[in-house]
Amino acid sequence: MNIHEYQAKTVLKSFGVSVPRGIAAFTVDEAVKAAETLGGPVWVVKAQIHAGGRGKGGGVKVVRSIEEVRKEATRMLGMTLITHQTGPHGRVVHRLYVEEGSAIERELYLSALVDRETSRIAFIASTEGGMDIEQVAKTTPEKILTFQVEPAAGYQPYVGRNIATALKLKGDQVKQCGKLIEGLYNAFSAKDMSLLEINPLVVTKDGQVICLDAKINFDDNALFRHKDVAELRDPDEEDPTEREAAKYDLSYVKLDGSIGCMVNGAGLAMATMDIIKLFGEEPANFLDVGGGASKEKVTAAFKIIVSDPNVKGILVNIFGGIMKCDIIAEGIVAAARELSLKVPLVVRLEGTNVDQGKEILAKSGLPIVSGTDLSDAAQKIVKAVRAK
Repeated sequence: MNIHEYQAKTVLKSFGVSVPRGIAAFTVDEAVKAAETLGGPVWVVKAQIHAGGRGKGGGVKVVRSIEEVRKEATRMLGMTLITHQTGPHGRVVHRLYVEEGSAIERELYLSALVDRETSRIAFIASTEGGMDIEQVAKTTPEKILTFQVEPAAGYQPYVGRNIATALKLKGDQVKQCGKLIEGLYNAFSAKDMSLLEINPLVVTKDGQVICLDAKINFDDNALFRHKDVAELRDPDEEDPTEREAAKYDLSYVKLDGSIGCMVNGAGLAMATMDIIKLFGEEPANFLDVGGGASKEKVTAAFKIIVSDPNVKGILVNIFGGIMKCDIIAEGIVAAARELSLKVPLVVRLEGTNVDQGKEILAKSGLPIVSGTDLSDAAQKIVKAVRAK
């Protein structure tokens, strides 16, 4: 789950992390009042969407008068902000963050994430802040350094000192950096974050080290123990179809292809998408119904898939372990009848009760094509889609 910048900074501030003063605003008048409350002479008006690159898209503006605050707030609220992370459709801006201006001397990069190879929280630091870190990694990878935190020991002061050295901080800035890193580590651990990115982390002209921006992703699987975090969710920033899928505990991500996929298991879903691409077409979604899907869950999954106007065919790939193939088959038949399915449907079943499942499909009287294996099923759905 993602949250907005102003929410992220509120979370970090509660852990003693240094951030600029700022106030969220939902209307132009609130933005003006926020600027007046903060005091001048410089403010930054920031559009709040769940995407990076806001500055390049016109979503971050430095202003030097209350009149300019009003002008930029009027321009931003309701605008469709397009960045390299939003895609061509962009995101509509419903919230702003008015922040006090900072006199920046240096821009740095800092992030924390879970290193799955070592099962540790790792900090990534670079002196090249304020830039696309992917481009830095591509052109000057030696400028990106990684620091692991030993889980048995937890955060230790040497971690902060090592990061400060990598960022070429000196004097009191080293001490500030240590305190900041400790706060970030504590926040990351306590709130079950999956990603924490500060870009840029800045050194001001008066020598203060502060988080000028903040992006946080939380582990959805841990939200049950963080009700305060769950309440920060902004439904307007989420794909409506993905929200609907979440109601039925379906893992769904919309993609740009033409073949809808319904699979049980994330790994099998990835393999299914790969084989569709191998045979020359593109998947329209990632959809994992999980290991214990019911007939109702399968029907809901089908409704979500066909709600995408780009879907020209559907491939169902089920390996029955905990899940039984006959139950899946009943759900497929019920969904196809309820929706009066008008696109080709290819089903590959394997595993528990597979023969009963295939018999249910065969006796349904519906134009459901069976695949003998994954390769056969993928080739059949690709051929059917291309024939339309």
